[in-house]
Amino acid sequence: MNLKHTLKNPFRISFFTLFALAWLACSNDAGVSGESSPDNQSTSERSTEVKKEETSSSSWIPPRTEERVNERLSMVENQIENRGVDDQRVLEAMRNVPRHWFVPLFRRGSAYEDRPLGIGGGQTISQPYIVAVMTQALELEPGDKVLEIGTGSGYQAAVLSELTPHVFTIEISERLAKEAADLFHEKGYTVIQSKAGDGYQGWEEHAPYDAIIVTCAAPYIPPALVEQLKPGGRLCIPVGETFATQQLMLIAKMEDGTTTSKNLEFVRFVPMTGEIDKQ
Repeated sequence: MNLKHTLKNPFRISFFTLFALAWLACSNDAGVSGESSPDNQSTSERSTEVKKEETSSSSWIPPRTEERVNERLSMVENQIENRGVDDQRVLEAMRNVPRHWFVPLFRRGSAYEDRPLGIGGGQTISQPYIVAVMTQALELEPGDKVLEIGTGSGYQAAVLSELTPHVFTIEISERLAKEAADLFHEKGYTVIQSKAGDGYQGWEEHAPYDAIIVTCAAPYIPPALVEQLKPGGRLCIPVGETFATQQLMLIAKMEDGTTTSKNLEFVRFVPMTGEIDKQ
């Protein structure tokens, strides 16, 4: 069911009683995490740019490795493709990005399991299926500019960089932001621009964006994110309360500034924190 609303009135989502039951149970690794009918990541206050590099789309060659390639192929076939994700560019991106690069060393044996994994600080790397669903929903073209709110370990940003060389990502945890920036540099993800900061206000310096992806749940859609979308842009965000079933939503911005929304599926993500807590 599609809803229409204006930028002046960021809406709050209230679910039917059936879906308002609180889920107090934790995930196997970190409380809540990006998973189907499950959860995910981050966002903070003082913004310190960690990394900034400009690379043209024609010169961008994503990193490649044969490490654990069979596990990646199996992950995509069994966990993602068989569940209905059919965008071939997204499937190829998921095959190419080594998930084990983006999980803590002591969890690498579980890197290709069908679940989110804890990365410290109450944050997670999302379930592979959810990464694919959200990436597919953005319908990225090679020249698109995309903003991610909630870098986490950097896995989602790496997947996005397989589809476009114009990737910007914000992480509220300074530790995670630095670790992700260091990993991008180490592995060769030179097109990803990242910073530590609160994603509630987006990243106005590089706006407008063709697409915005939010990997943490918000009780409502932050108006600044809609404002920073280009007309025709897409925003994928989990909306709902902490420890409850949330709705993964796809917001499309019209030429006149109004938006339409589409419910994709029920999920559980870790909450957005920072300025949104004061609203």
